[in-house]
Amino acid sequence: MTLLEAIKNRHSIRHYLSGALTDDAVKALTDKINECNEQGNLHIQLVLNETKGFTGLLSYGSFSGVENYFVMIGEKADDLDERVGYYGEQIVLLAQQLGLGTCWVGLSYRKVDGVYELKPGEKLVCMIAVGYPQDNGRVLKRKTSKDVSNASDNTPQWFNAGVEAALLAPTAINQQKFFFEYIPVTEGGKPKVKAIRKFSLVGYTKLDLGIAKLHFEIAAGKENFDWLKL
Repeated sequence: MTLLEAIKNRHSIRHYLSGALTDDAVKALTDKINECNEQGNLHIQLVLNETKGFTGLLSYGSFSGVENYFVMIGEKADDLDERVGYYGEQIVLLAQQLGLGTCWVGLSYRKVDGVYELKPGEKLVCMIAVGYPQDNGRVLKRKTSKDVSNASDNTPQWFNAGVEAALLAPTAINQQKFFFEYIPVTEGGKPKVKAIRKFSLVGYTKLDLGIAKLHFEIAAGKENFDWLKL
C-alpha cells in the first residue's frame, strides 16, 4: 500500500478487536516514532496493552477495545500542535499500511498515571487510538476543493491533487477549517502554496492544518512547490 492509497483507505476507527499488536508492527511503529520525534522535536510515545485510557465517562459509548494508543507530546511552543498533526499523521498512515486502524482523539480519553512520560515544560496535545479494527469506520461527507482552496482548471494538476488529498485528512468533528492557495511563480524559483487555518469554536485548527499539509505534500509532491512562510 502506497502512502496515497493509505490516505484514501484510512477512516477513523472507534471499535477495536482485543489483542496485542504483533512484534513486527510494534517495531515498525517505534522506529517511525523515533524518526518523527527527532525530526519534529517531539516526545511521542506508544502505550501498549493499557485498557484504562479509553474507558470512563468521556469515552463511554464512543470507543471500545482500545488497548494501545499514541500519546502526542512535545515542548510547549506556538507551532507544537501543527507539528504534532504533521508528524502524527505520518505514524497514522504507516499504521494503515500495517493493517491497523487509528483515530485521532482530542478529548475522549483519560490520562493514566505511570504509562507515559510528561516532562516539565511539555504539553500533551492529544492521543491516537491504534489497534486491529473491528469495523471499517465511517465514510464522512467532505467539502469540495472550491470550499478549501483556489483550485481550478487553471491551477496545476499537482496542486489540485494535493487539495483532494487534504480533503481526506482527519479533522476535529470533520470541520475542515483550512485553506490552500496556489501562488504562481513571479521571480523565478518554484510556485508557492499558502496554507492557512480558519476560525473555529471547536479549536484544534493548528493540529488539523498539520495533518492536511502532510496529505497535500504526499499527493502534490514536495519537489513541485514551496510553502509560503507566514
